[in-house]
Amino acid sequence: MKIAFVGKGGSGKTTLSSLFIRHLAASGAPVIAIDADINQHLGTALGLEEAEAARLPAMGDRLALIKDYLRGSNPRIGSADSMIKTTPPGEGSRLLRVREDNPVYDACARPVELDGGAVRLMVTGPFTDADLGVACYHSKTGAVELCLNHLVDGRDEYVVVDMTAGSDSFASGLFTRFDITFLVAEPTRKGVSVYRQYKEYARDFGVALKVVGNKVQGQDDLDFLRAEVGDDLLETVGHSDWVRAMEKGRPPRFEHLEDVNQRALRTLRTAADATYELRDWERYTHQMVHFHLKNAQSWGNERLGVDLAAQVDPGFVLSESVATPA
Repeated sequence: MKIAFVGKGGSGKTTLSSLFIRHLAASGAPVIAIDADINQHLGTALGLEEAEAARLPAMGDRLALIKDYLRGSNPRIGSADSMIKTTPPGEGSRLLRVREDNPVYDACARPVELDGGAVRLMVTGPFTDADLGVACYHSKTGAVELCLNHLVDGRDEYVVVDMTAGSDSFASGLFTRFDITFLVAEPTRKGVSVYRQYKEYARDFGVALKVVGNKVQGQDDLDFLRAEVGDDLLETVGHSDWVRAMEKGRPPRFEHLEDVNQRALRTLRTAADATYELRDWERYTHQMVHFHLKNAQSWGNERLGVDLAAQVDPGFVLSESVATPA
C-alpha cells in the first residue's frame, strides 16, 4: 500500500508518519519510508542522530541512476536523459518492488533498525542555498514521483511518504500516487485550511483522503474538527509522553507507546489496508499518463526538444501481474 502523510508545517505529520512506520515495522511488515518534505526530519524522527541523517544519500542527487535503471529496454524512451518526473512505465521498463534488492535501493535506501523490525529509508535530500535561483524543490521530489510511477506493491507491503508541507504536491501528479492520504490537522482554522485545499484539488482524481486530528486536548477540539471535516475525520491523537521523550532523543521501546495512541495507529492501518480492494490499476495508469502529457505540453517538450507524448505506451497498464524484465 502506498500511503502519504500531508499537512501544514508544524501539524505533526512527520511525527505521526514516523509512529505509523514504527507500528508497521513492529508487526514485521516490509516498509519503505520516504522523506519527501522540504525539511528533512523523518530520519531523526525514526531515531537517527542528526549527523547520521545528514549522511543519507539524496535521491535527487542520484536521478541519473534512477532514470537509467527504470528505463530498462523500453523502446519508447530514446535515452534516460529524456525521462522526466512523470515519465510512465511501458513495455521493457524496469519496475520496483518493495521486497526486492535493486540498484535504486542500493544507491538511495538505507536500513533503519527499529523496535521489532527494520525499514528502508529513502530521502529526497534537503533544499540547500545552492538550489536558490537555479532549481525548484519539486525537481528533487521528482525522483520520488518517478519511482512511485514504476513501483508495484502488493497486499501487506507498505510505502509511507512524508510529504512536503501544505499543498505543494499539487504542482505535479504526485498527490495521485497513493492508495490513501492521511492529512494531519490541528484543531484550528489554519490547521484545517490545508484540508480544504486538498479536498478541492483531489476531488476529481479519486484520492482517498482521511483526516487525523493532532494535538486534540478535549471535547471542544474534537467537536471543532468534526464540524470542519465531517466524515473525513478518521482518528485523533492527543498529548504523548512517549513522543515527548522521542523528541528529546530518549524514546522508550515502541511497545510502551500509550494504548490510546497504539489504537489510533491500528485504525490508520485498517483504513489503509481497506483501500487494497478498491485499487483500480487502469485509473492509476491513466492518471499517470494524464500528468505526463500535461507536463510534456507545458514545459517538457520545449526543454528537452523531443515529443514526450511518444513515451506513452498505450497498451500498458501497471499492475501486480506485470512481470519485471530480467
